[in-house]
Amino acid sequence: MQFVNPQKVCKGMEIGDVPPSGRIVRDALNVAWPSVLESFFVCLAGLVDTIMVGSLGSFAIAAVGLSTQPKFLGLAVFLSMNVAVSAIVARRKGAGDRESANRLVRMALLVTLLLTVAVSAVFVAFAGPIVRLVGSQADTHQYAKEYLQIIMGGIGFSTVSLCLNAAQRGAGNTRIAMTTNIISNSVNVLFNYLLIGGRFGFPALGVRGAAIATVIGTVCACVLSVASVLKKDGFLNLRSVKGWIAERATVHSLLNVGSSAFVEQLCLRIGFLLFAMTVAHLGTTQLAAHQIGMNLMSMSFSFGDGLSVAAVTLIGQSLGRKRPDMAKIYGNVCQKLGLIAALAVAAVYFLFGKEIFMLFSREQVILDYGAQIMRILSVTLLFQIEQVTLFGCLRGAGDTKFTALVSLISVTCIRPGVSWLLCYPLGVGLIGAWLGTFLDQALRFALTFIRFRKGKWIHIRL
Repeated sequence: MQFVNPQKVCKGMEIGDVPPSGRIVRDALNVAWPSVLESFFVCLAGLVDTIMVGSLGSFAIAAVGLSTQPKFLGLAVFLSMNVAVSAIVARRKGAGDRESANRLVRMALLVTLLLTVAVSAVFVAFAGPIVRLVGSQADTHQYAKEYLQIIMGGIGFSTVSLCLNAAQRGAGNTRIAMTTNIISNSVNVLFNYLLIGGRFGFPALGVRGAAIATVIGTVCACVLSVASVLKKDGFLNLRSVKGWIAERATVHSLLNVGSSAFVEQLCLRIGFLLFAMTVAHLGTTQLAAHQIGMNLMSMSFSFGDGLSVAAVTLIGQSLGRKRPDMAKIYGNVCQKLGLIAALAVAAVYFLFGKEIFMLFSREQVILDYGAQIMRILSVTLLFQIEQVTLFGCLRGAGDTKFTALVSLISVTCIRPGVSWLLCYPLGVGLIGAWLGTFLDQALRFALTFIRFRKGKWIHIRL
């Protein structure tokens, strides 16, 4: 059986000169592996955070977990703009329009800086009410509040880095983003060690130490990201153009794709926030077990995330070169690679789930929850990795209106609604939340798979 079958994938389409199967797979892997590694190390740093904070007790794990969804809600506008930046830069790279790409990045960077001031101020000022809304308990509230204030107070370094790395990914420079994040997360882990428990003369700051370490890591990421767009020999060189406003057509594309992506991000964050609130009210122990499970789910997500980045880059560049056939072929290859990764990770989680949970906690009640969570997760991630990859395919083409609709239906409504129903009225408890997560991932996969197969996304113009 052929790994790549252009005639089957592009049925009914005009097919141009298609490279050999081995080269297509190598192209996908060359773009994907740095992004997979980058996302993996970001998640690994989160896991190490949880392990180190876990030494303080389950309350600390829960406190850090409470800040996760509010933080991402604050980042929603930046993440949505970055989806548009990646997609448009990929198109311009495919069309060979370097000046337009650089003008876009300069404008996106300016907007990022202005928005960061407002978002950071709001979250620092209202951190207490925010974590209380999410579901903080008496033993977690103050820690969660301080953690969120420190993270959001220094969020500017992260937003700048995210913007520039998104642009580099669109240009196909995934190794730059990988290097940036590996170094910054290594710094984060180092300062976790120094500041959480107090080592080598550093103060023992506990949960606050974890937050400060995260900010120090993002400072390193910001410096490296800025340096990457100042090199004269790079496709992205912000010194090569003047002015801070892109041409009208590019601004229109940015607003069109970015606004839809923002609606998607808003749907995602509201849904995840409602979901987190549902779990938080189950109690501190359940929240701690859930947070460990979510960290492990993030690890599996890293494979889909890396392939999603590859899909955005390769599909965007193919459409920029007026090769919709290659866009479909690259999308199909990324899906197949995602399935292989999903099967491998699922086997590890299913066979060694309880042992993995023991890295984070030795409390028997948490381990009992962990064994059940890992069984559900080992099946869920088969859909998770594939749907994340498919979302990347559609975003690379600029089909963010559809991804926003899917997020509204599945993440904002189905996931928290089903989870609440199972957790409380039906009395299933924490496992009900994970069954709701499974349903959400399966539904997102089904809807995006059908959309990709229909192929309407290849006609979107940016």
